[in-house]
Amino acid sequence: MVTAADAGASDIAGRLGIEPGQIVQELGYDTDVDEQVREAVEAVIGEELLDEDAQEVIDVVLLWFRDGDGDLVDTLVDARTPLADDGVVWVLTPKTGRDGHLQPSEIAEAAPTAGLSQTSNATLGEDWVGSKLVPPKQGKGKR
Repeated sequence: MVTAADAGASDIAGRLGIEPGQIVQELGYDTDVDEQVREAVEAVIGEELLDEDAQEVIDVVLLWFRDGDGDLVDTLVDARTPLADDGVVWVLTPKTGRDGHLQPSEIAEAAPTAGLSQTSNATLGEDWVGSKLVPPKQGKGKR
């Protein structure tokens, strides 16, 4: 029997494209993060989220980022370093009107400078939204 909590967890993880067995790293953790998002991802992958000290190749980075957290481009470059070729970075920011809200244009401007492309957005819980960033696809003829 699937409980409402289980369904909610798989829904959140599904919006993030999280699948069982993926390696997920969490950056920017603080006391204001949405624990329901964290728990949903951990439930699907069957492991705890890795922190900034992880040495593994990462499938998904969950980057909690707020206005005032520093330079987003630098943070994205650091997040991209251990990322698998087909990995993704989710920039999770407080919703409009919440403390630490980041303008969507700031993410859109920072992504290409860090070598990433923005592909989609997702609402996560009551206080957070996510922007999905991916490395550019390598064409077959490129060297």
